[in-house]
Amino acid sequence: MKHENVDSNEIVVAARRAGRGTVAAKELLTVRAREFLIALKLKGGELSILVVDDREIRSINKKWRQIDRPTDVLSFPLSESPRNFSGALGDIVISLETAKRAATEFSSTVEFELSLYLAHGLLHLLGFDHQRPVDARKMAKMERKLLGEGGMLSRSDEL
Repeated sequence: MKHENVDSNEIVVAARRAGRGTVAAKELLTVRAREFLIALKLKGGELSILVVDDREIRSINKKWRQIDRPTDVLSFPLSESPRNFSGALGDIVISLETAKRAATEFSSTVEFELSLYLAHGLLHLLGFDHQRPVDARKMAKMERKLLGEGGMLSRSDEL
């Protein structure tokens, strides 16, 4: 487990059965989480990130969302009103295996995919959603702010 305390934000990145590339993924996610929290002007926050394989994220997805398939990223906010941020943000679970496949599918890199999943998951922790087109556009704008380019929503038909 790796702890980082920068700008009074605590970032914890751990891995469970994530496979090859786990150490690099944890290092990248720690750096990117720090950058994203600073870009969002969040201080005094706690963020937990877990890097897993598809089997593990499928199990978590089934348990908490009753969806029996792997996914790219899951977010578990710790606050009922995340826009009034104070303290612990929540947990983000990312599938490294899915990131590797997506990098090939979208002609990107594993590093970009991990950053993309982190940005998307973090925005969900902060209360952003993409169920309605107007909300999807707001979330896509924030993904672009964090990533410097289009995010997950720019790949979808939700906009």
